[in-house]
Amino acid sequence: MTMPKVGTTSSRVRAGLRHDSASVRLRSALAAGSDPDPEFVETLVERCAVEPVFHVRDMLTWALTRHPAALTVPRVVAELRSPSARARSQALHTLSKIGDRGVWPAITRSLLTDADDEVARTAWRTAALLVPDGEARELAEVLVSQLGRGGRETHLSLSRVLIALGEPVAPLLREAASDPDPGVRGHALATQQLWRDPDAGFAYAVEEAKRMVSLGPERQEALDADAQEAPGADGRGTPVAGEREAVGADGRGTPGAEAPGADGRGTPVAGGPEVSGAGRQEE
Repeated sequence: MTMPKVGTTSSRVRAGLRHDSASVRLRSALAAGSDPDPEFVETLVERCAVEPVFHVRDMLTWALTRHPAALTVPRVVAELRSPSARARSQALHTLSKIGDRGVWPAITRSLLTDADDEVARTAWRTAALLVPDGEARELAEVLVSQLGRGGRETHLSLSRVLIALGEPVAPLLREAASDPDPGVRGHALATQQLWRDPDAGFAYAVEEAKRMVSLGPERQEALDADAQEAPGADGRGTPVAGEREAVGADGRGTPGAEAPGADGRGTPVAGGPEVSGAGRQEE
């Protein structure tokens, strides 16, 4: 059972989380996660919504994962309804790190189609990690409806999530590859190309998709006549083992159970973190 800390210690940590110095906030978040206290939860959640420095936000999320889910999950889920895009995005990121699939009903269509690209991207990644096995097709339908939105970063994020979902996505991508909207069609074709040849990279997939779009739908159909489905990373039309897990909330497959250190790579640095630089949640 977690016992409350002596008042002065708890107050000092909570005050440190609001300090003007990013390095002080980072150390305070590390302290809150290293020696959990129920009194920290509210302040940690509040700071997630307003913290401007990426490495500090990630440490705040880590600190929340160190507290009992029974305390953190309801409070974090409540942030999904916040008018602040940063609060919604960081709450989704935190839920993906906690990994409680019981929060799935809270990952709503409105979050998956959020007007803010960062919120939507985080919702896609979180949904891909937490979706129940029987609801992957329904999730895929919502995600495919987002093809063509945003810029390159958003396109790549969505493509990665669609590929991670695997088999339910393939027929939906084939249909989208003939969409009359060239933006949707090009993104679908780029996703198929990345699925077929992940080693080639997204830039190549985009260029190949542009070439296909320029040919027109009829020529595309002729070229794709022998391709009944987009092959997965193992070349057999299915994702390789562990592929869904590879799409972490940060888009790089990094686990969330470790404390992010001052080097910003999710690995604690000897002696604890030092000064954190500015940054943002990356793909």
